[in-house]
Amino acid sequence: MRTKAAAYPYIAWGMLFIAIPLGLIIYFSFTDSAGALTFDNIIRVGKYSNVVVKSVWLSAVSTVICLALGYPIAYYMSRASAMTSRTLLLLIMLPMWMNFLLRTYGWMSILENSGLINQFFGLLGLGPFHLINTQGAVVLGMVYNYIPFMILPLHSVMLKIGNDVIEAAQDLGASPRHVLTDVVIPLSLPGIKTGVILVFVPSVSTFVISQMLGGGGNQLIGDIIELQFLGNAYNPNLGSAISFVLMLIVLLLMSVTGFIGDDLEENLI
Repeated sequence: MRTKAAAYPYIAWGMLFIAIPLGLIIYFSFTDSAGALTFDNIIRVGKYSNVVVKSVWLSAVSTVICLALGYPIAYYMSRASAMTSRTLLLLIMLPMWMNFLLRTYGWMSILENSGLINQFFGLLGLGPFHLINTQGAVVLGMVYNYIPFMILPLHSVMLKIGNDVIEAAQDLGASPRHVLTDVVIPLSLPGIKTGVILVFVPSVSTFVISQMLGGGGNQLIGDIIELQFLGNAYNPNLGSAISFVLMLIVLLLMSVTGFIGDDLEENLI
């Protein structure tokens, strides 16, 4: 009885901050301003399909880059000495102690036409290059802000892969490539799946990064949602519908990723 009672605060927290907000989103998605049932909001989401596709694509690219960069970093940290691992972990988390807007604003100063990168190229007689207000700048902002969420779960999982396991594979004649593909990757798949989710979900719904680094020509679905709640075209019903559809898309993609990951894990192991 005491065990059940201890769970009540968590149930209340989940109801207050998860179930009720989701219920409100679903309610507003299928009602008009007068509260009448309608499917017009869901239908109108279709005109933003190109923005949804672009958001998913840029988020997927950012997630792949974060995985490609974060995997070797996490592996090195897991094999390094305790002091080196703690130092690198601190350096990775240190930018996260700074405000998200300030970090993104810093990249505006670096990428703008008179920014640090173009000033460097100017010394070489090159440029200026148009770096700001591009899709590449948006991807760069996503990778910079979210790569810690890829490294941390990977590092946590890789710490559990003992050196004796790797040494046993090497003693049995496995090459470095086979050690990676047949031992390390299969054992680190839970961290990969967690990192992919933690990077992809905030990337696909971001609006600050696209506004500050992408300009008006690189709007993502998060920008459209924000406009429905804070812009001149105030329409919380349509904004809720877009959020609801985006949530379904993310859940579908995560389900597919989970199934693929499970099959891959079974085949590798």
